[in-house]
Amino acid sequence: MELVLIIIYGLTLSFIFLYSIVQINLVINYLKHKTPAELLTTIPEEKLPFVTVQLPLYNELYVVERLIDSIVKFDYPKDKFEIQILDDSTDETVEIVAKKVTEYTALGFNIYQHRREIRTGFKAGALAEGLAISKGEFIAIFDADFLPDSSFLKKTVPYFQNQKIGVVQTKWEHLNKNYSLLTRLQAFGLDAHFTVEQTGRNTKNHFINFNGTAGIWRKSCIEDAGGWEADTLTEDLDLSYRAQLKGWKFQYLEKLGSPAELPAAMNALKNQQFRWTKGAAECTRKNLLKVLKNKKIPFNTKVHALFHLMNSSIFICIVLLAVLSIPMLIIKNNFVEYALFFKLGSFFILSVLFLSIYYFTSLSSSYENKLRAFIHFIFLFPLFLSVSMGLSLHNAIAVIEGYMGKKSPFIRTPKFNIIEKKDVWKKNKYLVSSVSFLTVLEFLMTVYFLFGIYSAFHYQDFVLIPFHIMLFLGFGYVTFYSLFHSRKAK
Repeated sequence: MELVLIIIYGLTLSFIFLYSIVQINLVINYLKHKTPAELLTTIPEEKLPFVTVQLPLYNELYVVERLIDSIVKFDYPKDKFEIQILDDSTDETVEIVAKKVTEYTALGFNIYQHRREIRTGFKAGALAEGLAISKGEFIAIFDADFLPDSSFLKKTVPYFQNQKIGVVQTKWEHLNKNYSLLTRLQAFGLDAHFTVEQTGRNTKNHFINFNGTAGIWRKSCIEDAGGWEADTLTEDLDLSYRAQLKGWKFQYLEKLGSPAELPAAMNALKNQQFRWTKGAAECTRKNLLKVLKNKKIPFNTKVHALFHLMNSSIFICIVLLAVLSIPMLIIKNNFVEYALFFKLGSFFILSVLFLSIYYFTSLSSSYENKLRAFIHFIFLFPLFLSVSMGLSLHNAIAVIEGYMGKKSPFIRTPKFNIIEKKDVWKKNKYLVSSVSFLTVLEFLMTVYFLFGIYSAFHYQDFVLIPFHIMLFLGFGYVTFYSLFHSRKAK
């Protein structure tokens, strides 16, 4: 039994190590090719193509007005774009949208509210139905919490002069990054994806993904790839892979930001994380073999696709490592015959080093003063790892469900219209005040890793104590705010 546990522990360490190597490769790609993509020439106003702007909504009364107000400010001829509000709402949002549509129609905007009787296929179903009646050659999509720059269309449409480009994706920025520690840590993690990862993959023509919003599609690309499908929770990632398997190219623009709101409540973040991680696992089931079997795709691109699709599996590895770490401590101090394995295991500390380089590269890209960036990094990186560990059980369950093919509904992330510290979201009608059994398990994990800290002193073996401290703090943080934010939702 001891040997079996050691083997499982070693395999999980190996997966994380390989994942960290891939991330370092992305860092190298990013640093080599950080220059912005070349704009292919501007387009004279009279030759600008017609664009459909899709705004998929479901009960967004707190943010829908500011969304519509920002879209009508696009610096693009009124007669060259339509605004399609795909409104599946069942609350006051319907009336708010109708009023806005009436207001802007009177001002000459081509804007309308499209309603469905049945919310079939959730967001994917709404996008597909909207696509069928759209007039645009290109389709721009924005979620309810985004506030795109007025120059968005004029800065993205010219890239489609390259007939191979199917999607132009822009970088997410954050309206409420400094609202709380929770939002700062989310921004820290997302920024790595929207700098190093997206740019690092795109510059080497590896698979990247449309991020569900703040991007623009060539309509014929969507149709050629088979259209929007609702059999995964991440319809954006799924369609991205199907389009690239058809030979379409994606263009990522790091220098063009689209601001949005980060979840300010733990349970809202959990909803979002569950959808993203489970959806990624579902897309792995659906698309990974197609990528690996495709003889036209280079080997290194297949490797990156493997770790791109399976990156949510890292949470399963974290849970396994965490749970097994205390038995490993006991085995190490009671079975001397396995001493060599534990000495070899110290090699995997390189994974932490590689991941720290990956995240520091991302953070430092927004700082002129690199010393200041490093000081902030020393504070944020351990906290980010700790809270990520605290969310690992929740996310691992989502991933396992995705791989097993267990279906679940598309649960939206509630929006708050939270920008500044003085803003409050207490009694937000979209937050559910409840404590799940999972929160109880997270509390038990907190206690378990407190025992891990005690074990370090018991055996006078402190190699794993930093890991156990971060696990204790991470699960404790997630447990506390799951309860605290649930209470505030009442």
